[in-house]
This record gives sequence, C-alpha cells and structure tokens, in this order.
Amino acid sequence: MSPTQILLTILAYFAVLVGISFLVGGSNDNDTFFKGNKSSPWYIVAFGMIGASLSGVTFISVPGAVEEGAMNYFQVVLGYIVGYAVIALVLLPLYYRLNLTSIYSYLDERYGVAAQYTGSSFFIISRVVGASFRLYLVAGVLQTFVFNSMGIAFWQTVTITVLLIWVYTFRAGIKTIIWTDTLQTLFMLVALGVAIYFIADNLELDGIGGITSYVAKSDMSQIFFFDDWKSGQYFWKQFFAGMFITIVMTGLDQDMMQKNLTCRSLKDAQKNMFWFTIVLTVVNLVFLVLGVLLTAYAQKEGITATKDDLFPTVAMNGNLGIGLGLMFILGLIAAAYSSADSALTSLTTSFSVDILKLENKKKANWTRTAVHVGFSVLLILVIVIFNYLINDASVINKLFTFAGYTYGPLLGLFAFGILTKLKVHHLAIPFIAIASPFIAYLISYLADSLFDFKFGFFILLLNGLLTFLGLLAASYFTKQDQN
Repeated sequence: MSPTQILLTILAYFAVLVGISFLVGGSNDNDTFFKGNKSSPWYIVAFGMIGASLSGVTFISVPGAVEEGAMNYFQVVLGYIVGYAVIALVLLPLYYRLNLTSIYSYLDERYGVAAQYTGSSFFIISRVVGASFRLYLVAGVLQTFVFNSMGIAFWQTVTITVLLIWVYTFRAGIKTIIWTDTLQTLFMLVALGVAIYFIADNLELDGIGGITSYVAKSDMSQIFFFDDWKSGQYFWKQFFAGMFITIVMTGLDQDMMQKNLTCRSLKDAQKNMFWFTIVLTVVNLVFLVLGVLLTAYAQKEGITATKDDLFPTVAMNGNLGIGLGLMFILGLIAAAYSSADSALTSLTTSFSVDILKLENKKKANWTRTAVHVGFSVLLILVIVIFNYLINDASVINKLFTFAGYTYGPLLGLFAFGILTKLKVHHLAIPFIAIASPFIAYLISYLADSLFDFKFGFFILLLNGLLTFLGLLAASYFTKQDQN
C-alpha cells in the first residue's frame, strides 16, 4: 500500500468514528460522560470490551512473540478466566451495591480519603504508561509506513493520533466509546481473520483443519511449560500472574470497569463478563495461531523481521496483496483507538471524580473538559519520551512488567479491604503503597542475581502481597493507637 492509500484509509475510518459519536453521544453533561446514563446494552459492552482488552499490543506483540516463546502466553490467558470469574462474582456486586462512578471511591469508604487519592494516583500512573505503550506501538508503524515518506516527524504523528481520539471522545465520553469500541472490535477481528486466510493460503494449508494440523505439528505450538520452575515461562507463574493481572488490570482498573458500570443492572454486567471471557479466550488463542503462521511465512520468504516488527512487515510488504495491508491498517488502528479512547475517558473520570471531586458539583463540565485536554497532552509527551527509551524487547512484556509494580498496590488495597475488617489509618496508606514496589523490585533483583529465579509477570502477586502485609502491620499500630 502507498502512504496516500493508508492515509485515506485512516481519514475515512476516523470520519466514521466521529459520525458515530454524534449519533449516539447525546448530552454533554457529566452523567453522560462518566456513566453513559447507565443505559448500555450488556452485549454491546461485552463485544466492545474485547477490542479494548486486546489493544494494539496484543494485535502486534502477541503474534510477534511466538517465535521466541512459542505459545506460552496462553498460560497467562488461562489465568484470565479465573480472574474474570472473581470480577463477576466479587467485585461487580460490590461496585453496584455502592453505586460507584469511580471504583476508587470504595477505598475512601473503606479506609479514608487518602486511600482514594492513592488508588486513583496509582491507576492514573498505570493507565498513562499503559495507554502510551499501546499508542507508541501504533504510532511507530504509521511513522514507518506513512509519515516518514511525507517528512512528518514522530511527535507530529503522535499529536495527530491523540487529537483524532480526543475529537470523538470529548463530547459524551464513555457513552460514545461503548458504541465506537463495538465497531473497532469488529474491524480488529476481521483483520485477524483476513491475515490468517491470506497467510494460510500462501502456505497451502487447506481450511481450518489444515491450519490446526500445521500449528499442532509446529515446534512453536508448545503452550505448557512445567520443566523449569525458575523460568519466567513456568506454567504456575504465568497462570497465577494472568489471574491477578486480570483482577487488577480489569477489575481494579477504572478504564475497564467504567464500561461495566454503564450496564443497566448487576445481572447485565455479569452476563457481559461471562460472554466476554469466552470470546476473549478464543481470540487470544487465534492470535497465537497467527503468530505461528507469520513466523513460518517469514522463514519461507526470507523475511528477517522479528517480534513487534513481524506482523507489520509481512502485512505491508505487498507480497500477499493490498487487501491484507488494508485490513492490517484498519485492525491496527481499531486496536489502538479502542484502548486509547477508553483510557483517555477513564483518566479524565478518575481525576475528576477522585481528585477534584467533580461528580456532584454543578456546572463542572468545563473543568472536566480541561482535564480531558490535559491528559491528551500528557499522553503525547509520554509517547514521545518512549520513542527514545524503547528499542529492544517485546512491548507486551514491558507493559506487564511495569503493570506488576504499579497495579500491585491496588491489588493489596482492595484485597485487604474486602477480605478483612481490620482498620488502617488512611494517612499510612500512601507510604505503604509507594514502598511496596521498591521492596518488590529489590526482592526480584536479588532472586535473579543470587538464585537465577525470575519472577516474570508473577511480580504483580509479590507486590500485592507486600502491600497486604504492610496494611496488616499498620492495622496493628492503628489498633494500639485506638486503645
């Protein structure tokens, strides 16, 4: 595809999203922006959440990581299933019972206002970095295949990308996103199917049976790794990491839960989670299958690209036709926008509700809009910084490693609050939450240096445990002070 064709595709896609935002957006008030007026059909939410969960990271990094790590990522996905069950059966009933707009309001009710500030701050840091990782990946692809030839700098590419997202989210926030994410999920899944079709055809594989047989015989089809408990690929490490990653990055994440809280009732929200889990598990497996096929095709054609460059290079080199290139661009943009738009909205919601306490204030729309603009600028700055820092390993590994440190305190805070009735002075919570990641990093470093033991994604559980223990210790001193 030529840069002009790609640019026209992007503009047409963007025009459709803006059109949807005006059709379904409705009012520009805070209730619409934050809660979607609690009128979203559960099946629309479920389908749209698939795209938001997968994102550009999954679209590119999961297939690209297969050559190096086979299909071990599916061990993490199996852990997701248990994590989503915890969300549906434990967290959603809590959120609906308290009628929350921001889930971190629970921390205020449980501990005190300092806990709410702490939880929201850790979410904001996590989501800014996570959304920036995802957009960085997509902006890099667009820069390589479109904007370099036009003489447009990387920072300009990033600014244009974020500006397009801001335009269709500023008016009605989460209500618009529920519907635009549905379209974007559809494009992503169609792109996945088209890519598998073209590559399988080139490899002369006959239908689903031929693809299944080929993948099963491949050395890259190994899913389960039980042989080395010190390895970051060890099954139980990845399974439990996947479980807790899901609990924190979905159940304790304002971004993902804000969509669930727009459903009409708890029952609808739980149905959403049930069907979303089934479809997401299957889709992740199909992405891993694509990774096997991409690697085989690259080896056959002498393509040297690996990891995050593999899928873009195969799709855009033109050997498989313009159709694959077109669908790749649409799928990639859909993946990026479906996660970034909801991230921008949830960041605005969390800061407005948790930090500025705007939810019950009248005539606060202009303040919310200013916050929305501020986070857009912040995302641009962070992505540009990433361009100078990230140049080696797979982005998905970097994302989950960072998430282990920033979401761990949230895991500990919510777990302690739900599982115990012990009291902790809320002013102690920020210190515990900040100390835990540093201690976790030190333990991880020493374990690797002294015993060659790699925590991998399991660092999330260690971090959450340290926060839990810190709260337990603080509860003892709180009790002593009360006596």
